[in-house]
Amino acid sequence: MTNSSELEKELNKEECHPVDREICLASPMPMFVINKELKIVFANEEACQTLETSKERIAGTLFSNFFSSVPAPIVAHYQEVMESGKNLEDETLMNISDKKIIHIELLLKKSTISPNAYLYFKDVTALKEKERKDHMNVHLLSNIFQNASEGIVLFDIEGNINDVNQAFSSQVGLEKDEITNRNISSFIPENAHYKVEKIKELIAQNKKARGEIPIKKSHSISIVEFTTSPYVHHKLHMAILRDVTEKRQMEIQLKRNEELFKGLFEEAIDAIVLWDQDGRVLKANTSALKIFECSLSELLSKRIRDFVYPLESQKFDLVMEQLNRSGAVRDEVLFLMPNNQLKHLEFTSKLHSVDGYNMTIFRNVSERYQMEKELRESEERFRKIFEGSLDGLILTNHNYVVVDANPEVSKIIDIEKDHLIGKDVREILNIEPGEESYDEYLQQLKEDGQATFLKTLTSHRDKVQYIELSSKYNLLSNLNLTIIRDITEQIEMQEQLRKSDTLSVVGELAAGIAHEIRNPMTALKGFIQLLENSVGQDHEMYFNVITSEFQRIESIITEFLVLAKPQAIQYQETNLIRIMKDTVELLSAQAVMHNVQYEESYQADLPTIIAEPNQLKQVFINVIKNAIEVMTDGGFISIQIQETDDEMIHIRIKDQGGGISKDKIKKLGEPFYTTKERGTGLGLMVSFKIIKEHKGIVQVESIVGEGTIFHIYLPKS
Repeated sequence: MTNSSELEKELNKEECHPVDREICLASPMPMFVINKELKIVFANEEACQTLETSKERIAGTLFSNFFSSVPAPIVAHYQEVMESGKNLEDETLMNISDKKIIHIELLLKKSTISPNAYLYFKDVTALKEKERKDHMNVHLLSNIFQNASEGIVLFDIEGNINDVNQAFSSQVGLEKDEITNRNISSFIPENAHYKVEKIKELIAQNKKARGEIPIKKSHSISIVEFTTSPYVHHKLHMAILRDVTEKRQMEIQLKRNEELFKGLFEEAIDAIVLWDQDGRVLKANTSALKIFECSLSELLSKRIRDFVYPLESQKFDLVMEQLNRSGAVRDEVLFLMPNNQLKHLEFTSKLHSVDGYNMTIFRNVSERYQMEKELRESEERFRKIFEGSLDGLILTNHNYVVVDANPEVSKIIDIEKDHLIGKDVREILNIEPGEESYDEYLQQLKEDGQATFLKTLTSHRDKVQYIELSSKYNLLSNLNLTIIRDITEQIEMQEQLRKSDTLSVVGELAAGIAHEIRNPMTALKGFIQLLENSVGQDHEMYFNVITSEFQRIESIITEFLVLAKPQAIQYQETNLIRIMKDTVELLSAQAVMHNVQYEESYQADLPTIIAEPNQLKQVFINVIKNAIEVMTDGGFISIQIQETDDEMIHIRIKDQGGGISKDKIKKLGEPFYTTKERGTGLGLMVSFKIIKEHKGIVQVESIVGEGTIFHIYLPKS
């Protein structure tokens, strides 16, 4: 005897009464013996087989472990029954494993010879599944009966109607309660009652019946196809009826159409050919004989492919492949006739078009083909020139609505072609109604046949764009041609040339003026120092003012000389933050005098750049000094330095002054243009020049009443 058997024996000896064990072993049903602690103390072989486990695993297990899928109150009720000594029969679920659940019938019963209880159970999973499927089938058949598109009638051998579905009610135009208990014959015209009697005879022989029969419907008669099945339910028989009235009418119409087709086929102007799957001609009309230049007997002995010009055979094969894929095709192919005449034939083919045969309709388009070819080539030449032009080209009608535009137009005015077509030129270019210059341009266009108009556009980023329109009136087909050019660079270049000329003149003047002023300045400064020493301290204030003004004159002369001659520039690795801090410290005293404070923010580990430190310091001094001077009521100057995503260093200097209007911002950096009472405008001009020489960019952003921001961008080394 094994250790497990001995263990089982000991457990049985302690917890399971021998009589309980014998009852369990003798039970033909799966059975547990459960003690008062609600543990299973014994299970018979049938229980082990049902639960797919061994007695050793079952013994000592709480019986509730097998009912984890059952709500807790029901399991608690089972426990109460076992404790009370009553009997209980129930249907429930039982867990065999973590993944498997069975449906059981159970019986709980108290032992009469011990405190134990008996749990009998029976696996009825298969039975329940069958009941569920039967219920589904009944439900499905009921749904089919009620929702079928064909009429269904249940009747007895005498023809009395027992039940009908909604489709049959619709077929006869009556409600269900008006139909039941009536005889089928009441819905059949008298001249067709013999068919009803024939159906009854076949049903009596347990045979099915099929055919067509007329049925009455309100004030009309319909034709239905029927199928009868005997004894489908108890002593009831079933008839399924499909309304084919429309089908029969269509067949009649089809016959008429066939006759009409024959007439049209023979009299048609276009060539019509019927052919089989091998391409052999089966039938052709008179027009086909004329096009193919042969008799009917000659045409019927050939395939359509035999007439295809050899160089076009590959194209014809591709057309046939497309026809086989899609079932219909339309194309043109060059054909060679028996008399060696070449013809371009346009044809439309359709598979299985007439009586299962394929049909092709031919039309001779040789003349049209040649004309279209010439027109197409002409249009292609125009289109290539139109689309490939380096200038923007627009075609407009006489109402100046855009009919077509080339891609260059979209690039110039940044509007997609789809949004140009159908719109007025005035709407596209934001030309105000009644704008005098545009009205003059239109008047000149009509009178002289051509005109030019210059329009200034401003983008959402306040970028100014200059657009030139050159138009020709009624160039072709009541269309006007307008050439659009972006001349912004040209105008900016002219402006740059003007500024360069001004700078050149300023430079020449600066060199002469600086030379002429410095000579007498040297003498004046010397004599002033002598006078200051001889006069004493009585007039010290006057000498301080004179000295201060001399220093101002010298600083102006220095700025003049920067314009007049190139400076000795030594580019080197430069720490922008150090230069900025030195500049801030240098101007701290002036800032305190104007009640101005600094807010500084510098990026840690900012990379160095290649630059001339003294020149950059001069730029920072000019900008910060201007910021201090415009803040008459004091405030904060914000200074930030950081990297950007496009390999640049961004220096941002913001003041809280009165701000600058947009029209004045455009003039900043021009010689002698300043917004200060005693300024010369040379400081910013020199600053802009220095940043440009460092391949940098200066951008000015300002709001009147709020302040100005200088954005300086310098490239990283």
